[in-house]
Amino acid sequence: MGRPTVIQSRPEGPASQRVGLVYPGFTVPFILLVACFAAWGSAANLTDVLVGVFRHIFAMSNFQSALVQFAYYGAYFSLAIPAALINKRYGYKAGVLTGLGLATIGGLLFIPASRLLAYGFFLLALFVLAAGLSILETSANPFVIAMGPEISATQRLNLAQAFNPVGANIGVLLGAVLILPNITPESEKASMTAQQLQQSQEQDLSLVLGPYTGIACALLLIWLLIAFRKITTPDEHAHFGLEERGSGVLGRLWHNRHYRYGVVAQFLNVGAQVCTWTFTIQYAQDVVHVSTARSGWFLQASLILFLIARFVMTYLLGIVRPTKLLFAMGALGVVLALVAVFSPNLIGLLAVVGISLSLSLMFPTIYGVALRGLGPDTKFGAAGLVMAILGGALLPMVHGKVMDTVGAAPAFIVPAICLAAVAGYALFDLRTDRHGGALVTEGAAH
Repeated sequence: MGRPTVIQSRPEGPASQRVGLVYPGFTVPFILLVACFAAWGSAANLTDVLVGVFRHIFAMSNFQSALVQFAYYGAYFSLAIPAALINKRYGYKAGVLTGLGLATIGGLLFIPASRLLAYGFFLLALFVLAAGLSILETSANPFVIAMGPEISATQRLNLAQAFNPVGANIGVLLGAVLILPNITPESEKASMTAQQLQQSQEQDLSLVLGPYTGIACALLLIWLLIAFRKITTPDEHAHFGLEERGSGVLGRLWHNRHYRYGVVAQFLNVGAQVCTWTFTIQYAQDVVHVSTARSGWFLQASLILFLIARFVMTYLLGIVRPTKLLFAMGALGVVLALVAVFSPNLIGLLAVVGISLSLSLMFPTIYGVALRGLGPDTKFGAAGLVMAILGGALLPMVHGKVMDTVGAAPAFIVPAICLAAVAGYALFDLRTDRHGGALVTEGAAH
């Protein structure tokens, strides 16, 4: 135990702008990691389209179709700790390659799945894909931070993360253009024979195969480019401060209310986000009676709004206390979700699209607020916040069950409750005296 070291943020200005974004020789590796951010954004949001697709192909309930998200986000939860162990033992490059390799295998598993016509095999393929993406995401974030000077770390990571919603829009666009317009209409299935129905299923599932095979090929290409390029960061651990004190970490985190409530808020935030994007297409089809071919464009609009709002919120966070903005967006999200509940028409559908505006800043803001001031416990704290992504696995099933019981419009009470809790977390932070200041870690200065 040494003297406390105070780590303060550097002021913005011309001096900070002259600092290189990455170390010399790291431009290409950084670009490759940016491609990783876009790739897992595409895969994640193509999954949102699959929920509606599987409901039509396999004639299942909304609850059963929501198992798609359970397989995807359940894998994220399950692989968070193994990913951290890989990074600690072998380094970030090994973690990135492991994630890319596993995700590539998952994408290729869609080929036999489409031949077997088995819903369970599709869920397995999704789980393997998401397991790889979980390891990739857990490894890529700190890898990006380690690729350049500490003073530009935030700018560097924000730039990389900005391509995640870009990839997300590509994923939904693939679904809207290549899958949804070509799905066999329900009206035609009613008059089909058993053999014709099976042929229809095979044709519809082959539509799913194309985009995921393409994503797998892109991931494989990135794997090859990274694997055969020598990438040695100066000191991966130096960018996170000193090594954690092993004893008592869980106890300290549990007794930190900002962190404990932050994990819950992140769980509910991710749940609200996945519920909203998963069931936008169903709301359009079941409530407003939009055609299957056009319904995907409303989800596309949601993600475009999310992308634009993310840049706007980044600017606003520079002049407004983060939790003030978080409270405002949480309250707005509740209002929009309630409009979707009580106005089951085009206005309600537009409100569902508008929820993405409130969601745009929530994940990084909750992440930052919950980790503030943890010092040497930050690594363990970050792992807990990654595992909070489990909300994206569980809450869509709750939403789907409510939807099966009372209908698509009333079911949006589920994200309304989640967003109300997020607003409550922001209000809790605002009522404390804590402000964003220096982080204090214990140990000798590096």
